[in-house]
Order: sequence, then C-alpha cells, then structure tokens
Amino acid sequence: MSMRQPVFILSDDAERTQGRDAQENNINAAKAVGEAVRTTLGPKGMDKMLVDSLGDVVITNDGVTILKEMDIEHPAAKMVVEVAKTQEDEVGDGTTTAVVIAGELLKQAQDLLDQDVHPTIVASGYRLAAKKCQEVLKDEIAQEVNIEDEETLRKVSETAMTGKGAESARDTLSELTVKAIKSIADKVKDGYEVDTDYIKVEKKVGGRVEDSELIDGLIIDKEKVHPGMPSSVKEAKIALISTPIEVEETEVDAEIQITSPDQLQNFLDEEEGMLKKKVQKIKESGANVVICQKGIDDMAQHYLAKEGILAVRRAKKSDMEKLARATGANVISNLNEIEDSDLGSAGNVREKKVSGDDMLFVTECENPKSVSVLVRGGTEHVVDEVERAFQDALRVVAVAIEDGKVVAGGSAPEVDLALKLRDYAASVGGREQLAVESFANALELISRTLAENAGLDPIDTLVDLRSMHESGDMAAGLDVFSGEVIDIWDAGVVEPLRVKTQAVDSAAEAAVMILRIDDVISGSGSEEEAGGAPGGAGGPGGAPGGMPGGMGGMM
Repeated sequence: MSMRQPVFILSDDAERTQGRDAQENNINAAKAVGEAVRTTLGPKGMDKMLVDSLGDVVITNDGVTILKEMDIEHPAAKMVVEVAKTQEDEVGDGTTTAVVIAGELLKQAQDLLDQDVHPTIVASGYRLAAKKCQEVLKDEIAQEVNIEDEETLRKVSETAMTGKGAESARDTLSELTVKAIKSIADKVKDGYEVDTDYIKVEKKVGGRVEDSELIDGLIIDKEKVHPGMPSSVKEAKIALISTPIEVEETEVDAEIQITSPDQLQNFLDEEEGMLKKKVQKIKESGANVVICQKGIDDMAQHYLAKEGILAVRRAKKSDMEKLARATGANVISNLNEIEDSDLGSAGNVREKKVSGDDMLFVTECENPKSVSVLVRGGTEHVVDEVERAFQDALRVVAVAIEDGKVVAGGSAPEVDLALKLRDYAASVGGREQLAVESFANALELISRTLAENAGLDPIDTLVDLRSMHESGDMAAGLDVFSGEVIDIWDAGVVEPLRVKTQAVDSAAEAAVMILRIDDVISGSGSEEEAGGAPGGAGGPGGAPGGMPGGMGGMM
C-alpha cells in the first residue's frame, strides 16, 4: 500500500491566524481604535496632537481627522476607521460616537464568546438590536423640525461645535451656518435638498474667529490680471469663460515661413487683431467682469484693461460652477457666441486684501444659490480646527433640514435605546437575547464616557440617567458642565436624527463583519496574490489579504 503525500495549500512563509486567536486579534485591534478616540468625546473631551513624518502638526478632537492621520496597519482596525469615514460622509458629525460604539460592541461580544455563545448568534442578535434602535429612534425619540425653525437649527449647529476649537465663537458661527444653508437649500417635492458643496469655505489667518463672515456670493482666491483694470465694479455683468483668451493653436502641425520683416509684422498684427476681436466680442455682450478658467494672453489683458473690464484667469472649475449658480451666468465655451443672456449679475465685484493676499469678492447677488464663508483665526492651527468644526456644523444642519427630524443630545437617546432594548430582549428569547442586552450595554458607554471625560463618577451618572428614563423622561441627559441630569431639550443640546441612526447602523455592521471572521491569512507575495486568500468558514468574502494576522502598529 502506497503512502499518501500531504497536500500543502499554503506556502511555508504564509502567516495564518485561526479560530479564537483570529477573533481575539481582530477584536483587540478594533477596541484599540475605539479607546484611542474615546477621550475626545463630548464638550469636555481632550484634544490630540498628531505629528506626521514631515513634522506637520494637527491639533484636533475630531474623530475622523484623528483616525485618518493615525498610522493604522491592522485590517480589522482599518474597518473601524471606515465606520468613522462613512459617518463623516453621511452626516459630518458623530464620528467619535460611531467608533466608540463599534469598539464597545466588540468588547461586549468578547464576553459572550468567552461564555461559548457562537459568533453568528452574537451577529444575529446585534442585527436585531440595530433594527430595533432604528425603529425607536424614528418613531419614538425623534422630533420634527423644519427650515423655518431657525432657533432649533442654530442649536443643532452649536451642539456640533461644542467642545471643538470653534466653541468660543459658536454663536457667531452657528448664525452663519444657518444663513448659509438656508441660502443654498433647494425645494423639492417632499422637502428640501441641501448640497453643502455650494458653500465655499475660505480660511485666512488673521483677526479673531468672531471676524468670520458670510458673503452673499463668492470669494475667489485670485487677483486681477492687469494693474490697469478697475479694482471694483458696481452693477457687475459677469462673463464666465471656460476657453482661453489667447491665439488658438491649430489642430494640425503647420509651418509658417517668414522671409521678410514686413511678413513678420503682418503676422504679429494678425495675432493682435484676433485678440482684439475676442475682447470686442466680450465688450459687445455688455460684460464688465471676466472670470476665465484658462489663460489670458498679455495682449488680451491690455485690451481688456483699456475697455475697463476687470478680469481674472485660471479660476478653478469648482469656483466656475459656484459662480454660475450664484450669479445666474452660463459658462461660455465659445467666445463667438457670447450673448447678453449668458452673463451673470452681482451688485458689486471688488478686489480686497485679506491677510496680505488679494482676493476677489463677488457680492450682493440677487438670489445666490451658492455662498462663501470667510473663516478667520489667530493662528493656522486655530483656523484649521475652526474650519473643521464649521464644516461639521454645515453638514448637520443640512441633514436636519433634509430629514426634518432631530433628537436630543447629552447621551439621552442612547440611554433610552438601552432601556427599550432590554425590554425587547425578553421578547427575542434564545441566545440572541444575550446579544441584544450586550448591545444595550454598549450604547450606555456613551453616557459613561461623557461622565469620565468631565471628571464625574460614571456609575452614579448612569444610575441617575437610568432612573429618569425609567420614569418616562426621554429627554433626560447629562449636563457635563454642572454634572447634573437635566432636560436636554431645554438646554438646547440638539442633534440630527441621522447622526444617531447612522452611528448605530455602521457600528453594528462593522462589529458583525469583524465577528464573523475566524481566519486571517497573509502571504509574502504581491498584494494582488495575497488579496485572493480565501476567507474563513464564517468570514463574508474572507479576511483582507496581504495583512498580518496580529495587531498592527498604531501611531
């Protein structure tokens, strides 16, 4: 009888972590990410200083900014970072909350795994809990808000900025936020659509944060192309041109043979005539301001200046789109077809020095559907952090208007969800009941973290919160400044519904995906080869290839 030879599926140098070891590694890596940002949560959260390899410094407590800057190698940890990025893209705020919940869900799952509850049972229970959370948030906790309710929208904006670098000027900035969002909101059949890309945020070092201002139009970080042009134009007629104001090159290769000075002069005169004709076309259309996306020839600059037309060149495509929306202009790609109807209008276009740089202000637009905000601050780090906070505030006000629903902050929704999940767990039965209860415990970490970051006793705080919610006070939340449990609606701590629904959903999905991986395989080959490594029995699509099984290094 012949001896059977063993079949080697993996090469000798391939690393592989299986079963509980793989799950432990993945859970520990994901927990570490949650712990890294946990101290930044809430108004009393601390900041992180991030230093990159070039020595550039970022000081922030914005969860997604911290995680983007951190040097994270472990594949499971990267999946938790994706939770923060998704939260940022969808809502703009609540990134730290989402990551902290994801980390705690995995920590709670670890306890269940130690009790021999199968990962798929935990995953199933988590999915049921997440679905129940969505129903409770939408049907029981959320309250209506509309675009005319400026007071509530300002509270939403202030809540997003509390605890960040912009907090000192949050009254000023929240007013700018609501005005800017209302300017660009588009009415649709069943509500409003808000695209925050139509709000241009320009930041300049200098002055105080309170000096930040909203411009009913656009700021372009460009200066006029010729000193002879006017620096200010009233009742501006604006031509947006996407083609260069230069002598066009031929599509085919051609040679011109010049044999005498007269021929050269004729050639130069012809070029000059062509440019003069282009400028004449612009003048005849009635335009007195030209914003060109491409270049403007020196001779054309001279003629434009002679005609008293203010022109800038090499404007960004995104600025051209915003200008078209703000001024009502059409972007012109053929100068021969420019007409009066293509021009946009603005009450005033002026060049102005801001912190030593010349910028073009297009203001007093009649119905600007695109606006600009000039953010100021004492130092570069301050301006950067204020801009991040302002962008978050813009997004949360936008989603509050789009969804028409808001919830209280101060961990009130999380405590209420935890209470209702425990009641729901009894009806689930089986081992899934344990997972639903663990989900409830994970949500309460938000209250405990807010208390810890404010120097309060987390157990006493949680007991007080539970007591208030059990007596039917759904708006009871933690005031981190006084340490008391108060009515959060009265305190004006308000968040969009989508901050909570998205955070719970994405945290649950990431936790379930990590839990279902029981095999991490990496090879020494190229990333393409490693990417084809098969997943474990429980893994959806397999573990990410080309990554080490153990926990990666984090900065």
